[in-house]
Formats: sequence, C-alpha cells, structure tokens
Amino acid sequence: MSYQLSGCADTLFCNLPFIERARRIAAAGLLVEFWGWHDRDVESLAADTNIKIGTMIGNVVYRNGGCMVHPDGVADWIKGVEDCLPIAKTLEVRQLILIAGTLDENGHGNHPIAEHPATRWITAYKALCQVAEIAEKHDLTYNLEPLNIKRDHPGYSLPRFEDAVRLLEQVGSPRIRILMDIYHTQIQEGNVVEAIRNHHDMIGYVHVADVPGRHEPGTGEINYSCVASELQAVGYTGIVGLEAYPAETDEAAIEAFRSVFAG
Repeated sequence: MSYQLSGCADTLFCNLPFIERARRIAAAGLLVEFWGWHDRDVESLAADTNIKIGTMIGNVVYRNGGCMVHPDGVADWIKGVEDCLPIAKTLEVRQLILIAGTLDENGHGNHPIAEHPATRWITAYKALCQVAEIAEKHDLTYNLEPLNIKRDHPGYSLPRFEDAVRLLEQVGSPRIRILMDIYHTQIQEGNVVEAIRNHHDMIGYVHVADVPGRHEPGTGEINYSCVASELQAVGYTGIVGLEAYPAETDEAAIEAFRSVFAG
C-alpha cells in the first residue's frame, strides 16, 4: 500500500462523544479527520498522543465564512481561512480541506454566487491565489472539495471535479490541490476512474463512500477495487479517507474499507 488511511469522526461512531469517536478511529489504526472545529474539544485532541489528525476543514463553513465565488464574500472567506490556522497549528495538521463557501445546517450551499461566470471564476482565482500565499507562509496544503448539488449540497458553487481542475491549473500552486470525493464525483458526473487517470497530479486527498446511501465500500454501485487499483496505478501517495455512514456497525464499515484499500 502506498497511501495512508483515515476515518471521519463526523460519520463514524456518531453515538459517542466527539473525543471518543476520535479515539476509536485512532485505535483502529487510522488517521482521524473531522469537519468543523467550533464547539469541539481541541485541547483533548491535541493532548492525546495516540490521535493523529489527517485533515480538517480549513475555513469557516457553518458560520459567517463568506465564499470564494462572489466579490462580496471573499474578505470573510479569507478571514475564515485565517481563523483556522491556530487550530491547525495546535493539532499539527498539515493538510486542510477547503470549501468554496458556507453551508447551512442541512449541508445546502447558502453563500452568494456571482451572476456572471467570468466574475465568478476570476474572483475564485484571486481568492485561491491568496490562500496559496497563506499556505506557503504556514507550510500547509489545502485540498479544495467539489460537492454534489444533485443530492446532498444544492446551492453549492463548485459541484464538478473538472471545474476544480481547470481553476487550480490556473492558480498553479502545489499548495492547492483537489480533494477528490468519490461519492460526490460519482453522483455529480461519474467517470471516476477516468478522472483519476487524467488528473491524478491534481489530487491531494481522497474521500470514500458508496452510492447510493453514502455507506462503506461494497454497499453500492461503485467498483472500489477498481478505484483502489487505479490509485495504485497512477502512483497516488496521499491519504484515502473513509467519510461514510456505516450501513450496520462502525467496526464492519472500517473493516470493509480497510479490506479494499489496505489489502
């Protein structure tokens, strides 16, 4: 195996307090990842030497976090990135997830989007260039995540993997990569293996869940053995994270995930 595995504390062991979720994931031999850090016991996470954080969201998503796709939202969006820096430093996180704009409590995009496509993309380009400078200064890597708007995140401004590729090609920074969420990509546009094959050099992190249901590999239509083989074939060496809601038990979900990606 040429990559590390992680598990998401926002989808696994959800019946437990947050810090216990992280401990259970770490005890299973996985890096821990999570979404927002507000109202989370960051000090306990940092103090537990058995917990190694793979990634966390690196900008403010569920509060006044602005967006990168409207001129009126960029200042708040950059401030949201900067507000996460002390948390990342405390937890010794070097890889961060970047979301294009804020989401509401249902995961729906609730950020402004510039009406004219040229304004939208030029604004996003300039905003990401600012994040690239922040990343360089703090020795971080950000992984920009497309989210599907067909089912889970209507109103989100970056649903297509291909659009993220074209945008980051223009930004041209090795500090800004793409978080390829296989679940979101399959729902929104399909052609997952082709996307990996053609744009693997842009992928900095991978998320895994099956379709439909957003459960662990083997519960739906995605041929995850093929996906894992393609990641190996293209020489992917980053982290593959289980961001899925277990179909039955958390332990069984982790084992199904590990059997595909660590086998």
